[in-house]
Amino acid sequence: MLCPRKTNFGRIGIDNNEVYTIPYRNLSAVVHDCPEEPYKGNDETVKGYVMKHHDVVDAIWEKFDAILPMRFDMIVKGEENVKQWLKAEHENFEEKLEKFKGKVEVAVQIYWDPKAIGEKIADTSIQIKKLRDEMQTKPKAMAYYYDMKIQEALKKDIETEADEWFRKFYDRIKTHAEDIRVEKLKKEKDRQMLMNLALLIDKGTIEPLGTDLAEIREVKAFDVRFTGPWPPYSFA
Repeated sequence: MLCPRKTNFGRIGIDNNEVYTIPYRNLSAVVHDCPEEPYKGNDETVKGYVMKHHDVVDAIWEKFDAILPMRFDMIVKGEENVKQWLKAEHENFEEKLEKFKGKVEVAVQIYWDPKAIGEKIADTSIQIKKLRDEMQTKPKAMAYYYDMKIQEALKKDIETEADEWFRKFYDRIKTHAEDIRVEKLKKEKDRQMLMNLALLIDKGTIEPLGTDLAEIREVKAFDVRFTGPWPPYSFA
C-alpha cells in the first residue's frame, strides 16, 4: 500500500497476531509474524485462515485508498527480505497502486435460459421450418434422420445466439470498466451461466453499472448476479 511510515493495526491477524507495516520509501507491506512454514489444518481450519486473511485485507483497504492484496499463505523470511522485495518491485508496485486509486473490483455473472431461447429459434428459424416441412413429406422411417438434422441446426443457432448476446452484453458492460477479465464459466445446478466477468471500476461507476445490469435483467430469458465491491484481487 502507499504508506511511508510504520503503522500498527492491532491483533487482527491469524491466531490474533499483531498486524503491522514494514515501510520502504513511500510503500509499505502489511504483515504479521508467523512460523516459517505453510499453514496447515483440516478444511474448516484452513477456511478460517483464509477468511481471516480476507478480513485483514478488507480492514486495510478501508483505511487506505489503494492496496495490492496478496494471496493467502505468502511467507517471507525476515523483515530485511521484505524490504529487499519492496525495493526490487518498487516501480511495479507503485505503478499498480496508482492505477488502483479510487478503484474497486466487482463481479458480474449473466445467466440465460437456453431452452427458452431454443424454443424461440425453433419457431422463427427458416431452416428448421424447412426441415420440418420436408419431414412431413417423407416416410416415417426417415423421421429420426430429420429430427437429428433439426437438433443439429437448433444447436448451431443457439451457439450463434449465445455469441451474439455475449458480445452485446460485453460491449455494454465494458464501457463502465477501467479493466475487465473474462473468467471461467461456473456450473450451477438450476441455471446456465453465459458470462462471468471481473471488472475494475471507479467507485463512482457502481450506480450506473447497476442501472445497466438492471436493464439487462429485464431481457426475457436472462438474469444477472452483481457482487462486490472488493479490493482488486483479480487485477493485483
